[in-house]
Order: sequence, then structure tokens, then C-alpha cells
Amino acid sequence: MSRVFEDYFSELQADMVPICLEYVEDRAEKIYIYCSCEERIISSDFFYCIEGKIKERHKLNNDMNKCNNYIYDTSPERQDAVLEILIEDIKKMKSLCNEYKREMPTEIKLIYDVEKNSLKAEYKYDIVYSNDPVKTADDIAMEWFEAVKLENSK
Repeated sequence: MSRVFEDYFSELQADMVPICLEYVEDRAEKIYIYCSCEERIISSDFFYCIEGKIKERHKLNNDMNKCNNYIYDTSPERQDAVLEILIEDIKKMKSLCNEYKREMPTEIKLIYDVEKNSLKAEYKYDIVYSNDPVKTADDIAMEWFEAVKLENSK
């Protein structure tokens, strides 16, 4: 059976998970990956659920279980390396959509459950922020982070 567009597209999404998991050295319960491709802007972000807490990638060492004694490498260079790979995957998705004459989502929210080894994706095709005079892709990613954090605290 030959591979189809959906196979390639899913493969590119799945490719984002290992680099984000490597960033936390396999110490996350869930990984949240935000992808944005609007107008000429391609952006990405990622955050985690670790020890039941929703954590930004640069704040992984804040408020963690003191018994853990594990220190994450959250250096800007390491964060940038992950973001570069995510951006490359988004560019490949965009090229794939062009090749297959499919609409590229303007927004993709990926949630990877480490324990269940399952990847959930939500897509938007409408303009999310580029018609807003103030908001950027980073603002939208932060809004998602805050919403997940709030939901997790219930």
C-alpha cells in the first residue's frame, strides 16, 4: 500500500516529539508543541507537564520536587536548537501541503502523552493573530500555555 499525504504529514508531526523529549531527557509526562504558520511567519513553542505541573521550557528547574535533585539544561542555545528543528519540520509540512495541493493549517497544537505513547493534534485554518494589531504567535502560544496550566490546576 502506498503512502499518502496524511502519512507524510503525521510523520513530520511525530518527528517533533523526540527532540522535545530529548530536551527533558525523557522526564516528562506530556509534551505540548505549538506550531504556527501564518502569512510569512513560521513560529513554534513547546512546554511540558512534569511531576503533574505545567512548566515552560526555560523554567523547568523552578518549583520542582526537591527530592528529585535533577537539573535540566535549559540554556538558550539548547532551546534554540529545539526550536530550529521544530521550525524546519513546519517548513517541511508547508512544502508537503504545497506539493499535494492541500491547505496548510495556520495553527497546530500537538499533545504527546509519554505514558500512553499517543499524539493528539488540533488544527486551525483561519487567521489566528496576523490580523490582530498587537498579538503575535508567541502571544497565542503563551495563551495556550496559560489555558493548559489553568485546566491542569483544577
